[in-house]
Amino acid sequence: MVTTMKIVEIDIKMPYEKRGKILTKVLGKLRGKIKDIHFLPPTSKGISEIRIEVTEENVPELLTHLKNMVKEGKITFKVLSEA
Repeated sequence: MVTTMKIVEIDIKMPYEKRGKILTKVLGKLRGKIKDIHFLPPTSKGISEIRIEVTEENVPELLTHLKNMVKEGKITFKVLSEA
């Protein structure tokens, strides 16, 4: 069985006050897989947005772990390419 690496953009929206604590966990999980990361300024409602590009073989498993970490936020993703 051949596994393919995918480059995935993960978009995380969460409350600004909880960003540091959640990011520590998320970045620990993604260590070594991150290709690019963008921190967008918080909105007027206090929602912070982070866009992370990662290389991953098992995208559904990764998203399950991230959704368990980011309970008070929203995670969306899109596959940018397959290698």
